[in-house]
Amino acid sequence: MRSLFHSRAPEPAPTVEPVPTVFPNIEGADIAAVFAGKRVAGDFYDSVRVSPERVLFGLLDVAGRREDTRSTLIAAQEIFRNFGTELFSRSDINESDAMTELCLRINRGLIESSSGVRSCPSFIACYHEKFGTLCYTNAGHTPGLLRDSRGIAELSSTGLPLGLFSHATCDAPTVGLEKGAALLLVSRGVVECGGHHEKSSEEFGLDRVKPVLQAAPSGSARALCVSVLNTVSEFTPESPLHDDRTALALIRTV
Repeated sequence: MRSLFHSRAPEPAPTVEPVPTVFPNIEGADIAAVFAGKRVAGDFYDSVRVSPERVLFGLLDVAGRREDTRSTLIAAQEIFRNFGTELFSRSDINESDAMTELCLRINRGLIESSSGVRSCPSFIACYHEKFGTLCYTNAGHTPGLLRDSRGIAELSSTGLPLGLFSHATCDAPTVGLEKGAALLLVSRGVVECGGHHEKSSEEFGLDRVKPVLQAAPSGSARALCVSVLNTVSEFTPESPLHDDRTALALIRTV
């Protein structure tokens, strides 16, 4: 007897992604991030207000393809937001100690969520609205670029990438941002993308990012990010995306 009921294949579970980032309003500063095309790898950025005068933000690059790193990204975001707020919420904290502890927690969370080693170069910073200071750590990430009246300085690595060693720590220096100063972060996919034709053997490199930063006006963080990614696209218009291309900028406006 033929059944009147037809079996249906189970519907696939919805893809879970990290919570979308909504950048907080910052008094006297502008912050934004932009990425090119569809995400294919492990770039991840986030920002959260952790106190009346502090905003925490970061750009992380978890090794691996997007489909393999989602659970790790979600775990890192939960620690970044929840533990970051707990550490930076008090007015009398030592920001450097808090940043070091936050990185240690994210580092261990990455190892636990991936059940092993998962390299994650990371640039994490806390901006203080009242003082215009930036406490940061660069865990094996592409150098941050800081533009001010003296030119462009590289904020180089202060420790190993997160996710490799459970007790590894990173230094967390503090820099001051004058009016008009801009911090620009770009992911590895920006720096390492290759050119085309006569430039096929060249990478875009950090030195091609610097003139874009130097020429950018001091008003819009998003416009700066878009300018960087547009310049990358002109350098490599025919190359498919094999890695994420992300830019994040913070500009002190007053």
